[in-house]
Amino acid sequence: MTEKPTVEPADSPVQPPDAGEARASRGAALLRQGLLRVGPLIALFVLAGYLSFATPHFLTVSNAVNVARQTSITAILAVGQTLVIITGGIDLSVGAMAALSACVAAVLMTQRIEVAGLAFGPVPAGVGLLVALAVGTIAGWLNGFIITRGRIPDFIATLGTLGVYRGIALLITGGLPVPSHLTATELKGYLPDQVIWLGAGDVGGFPAAALVALAVGFVGWFILRYTALGRAAFAVGGNREAAHVSGINTDRTKVLVYTICGLMAAIGGLVLAGRLNSANALMADDENLRSIAAVVIGGTNLFGGEGGVIGTLIGALIMGVLANGMNLLNVSAFWQRITQGLTIIVVVVFDQWRRRRMRT
Repeated sequence: MTEKPTVEPADSPVQPPDAGEARASRGAALLRQGLLRVGPLIALFVLAGYLSFATPHFLTVSNAVNVARQTSITAILAVGQTLVIITGGIDLSVGAMAALSACVAAVLMTQRIEVAGLAFGPVPAGVGLLVALAVGTIAGWLNGFIITRGRIPDFIATLGTLGVYRGIALLITGGLPVPSHLTATELKGYLPDQVIWLGAGDVGGFPAAALVALAVGFVGWFILRYTALGRAAFAVGGNREAAHVSGINTDRTKVLVYTICGLMAAIGGLVLAGRLNSANALMADDENLRSIAAVVIGGTNLFGGEGGVIGTLIGALIMGVLANGMNLLNVSAFWQRITQGLTIIVVVVFDQWRRRRMRT
């Protein structure tokens, strides 16, 4: 019995994709990505719109100035935090660096100090400001040095330095606000006018603190967009091993990014001291969480490799508007903390869902 040869059915012809459908699919994907990228801005408008109806005091010029002034400190610290998070790290010591820098400057500018029998001080405002910036820069560099040389996770290293920097600030100030009636009885009982102007002054009715925040934001945006350091930061955060293989000095990138973060923390500390007309070792305690929240709400990937400063500034503004709105609605401080924590959880969950959708 002969077996009949089987005849393989001819392959069905491959239908070329319809050009119109492909274009429509691409357009829908781009529209979806665009809407997701402007999500923080939409959220800000929705929140502001709700509060403008919920309380008549929200949509006023004086309240807008107040929000801008309150948001500025978080925004300044969050810009530095953005650079760190883009590299895949996190800095839990930004608030402590801000406090330490401000305390050192306040002591130098208002106190007489005796070293080895020699007394000096108070120093001019310019000297105090430069020393404060140097302290923040060194503290940030030390964070990066410990992380890269010690091969310690960013979270652990900055959690440790948080305690160190707060402790040094407590030692310097004796645990008291500077200046105060207890520590500056013989000298000036207030900070120099230049420092106060940073926190409480204005330019044509616009808060000086907000101008400082915008300037810091521009510097951060420029670094990420136009410098080799910015490109290296994205590469390190996206895939550190691949970045190393491609010739990027990953350790140097992280040290530089943490150093810049320390510098920006010092600027934020000076602005806060100017606003309070005082500096103390426990100031900016909430700014660690708030700066991270602003970065995540602004769309930066908490695991590195993606993000930007503009979104961070919008995220800081959302945090400021939310806090201001709850104050106007007489929400208790306890519920405000709960709300802020829940907001961060919801945003992180949404952010991860959004990124999965964008990858598909």
